[in-house]
Amino acid sequence: MRKWIETTGRSEEDAIAAALFQLGLDRDDVSVEVIDRAKPGFLGFGGNPAKVRVSYGPDDQPDEAPAVPAEEVPVAPAKDGLLPDDEVIIAKEAAPAADDAKAQRIREFITGLMAQMQVDATPEVTRGENGYQVVLQGTGLGAIIGRRGETLDAIQQLTNYTVNRGQSSRTRIHVDAEGYRAKREAALEALARKIAGKVVKYRKNVTLEAMNAYERHVIHSALQEYPDVTTYSTGTEPNRRTVVAYAPGEHR
Repeated sequence: MRKWIETTGRSEEDAIAAALFQLGLDRDDVSVEVIDRAKPGFLGFGGNPAKVRVSYGPDDQPDEAPAVPAEEVPVAPAKDGLLPDDEVIIAKEAAPAADDAKAQRIREFITGLMAQMQVDATPEVTRGENGYQVVLQGTGLGAIIGRRGETLDAIQQLTNYTVNRGQSSRTRIHVDAEGYRAKREAALEALARKIAGKVVKYRKNVTLEAMNAYERHVIHSALQEYPDVTTYSTGTEPNRRTVVAYAPGEHR
């Protein structure tokens, strides 16, 4: 049976974070309903905090559709490094290359790994607010992306482990190739909205195919404000799945 708690905070995110801290759970372990949105006061007076209801525990709704594979909205393969004609990329100003010791370690490790994999790819490393961004440039990069990005995820995990091993503080390293991450995220968001529409139409829960933590987070975020649905995750890694559940009156 689903249980819930209500918490408040200066913003919806603060209120959710407070609930997760109390429960000792991750975001994809719960579903969130925003009861009151934060309202700023005048000159610091009279404002109202945000209030959320966070539900957790096993689902008590037995009427659930079978798992839906994430490939239902496939990521179109890139051609010559470009996206299909109907996709648009908003160019961002390129960040300067990182030249510190950790960036050099990242380059050395990935360059060696690419040589072992016999892939002609060169890592371009930049540093941002959320850690280091690595973009692999080269030809025939499909082999290092793999099915649903599984090979790319493995490269990212190996790089994070190797570069952070023995360090007092951990640095996040994000690895991408041919813009795969952005395309995959867009596909997951489209899938989430499509499934949510079916959930509302047929009033049945839908369980998605097993995904990693990042992909589940994309689904949760995409449907956080979607009317009449909520999301939570079930199962254990590596077969943890996101459930898109019918929840009339939620997020209205």
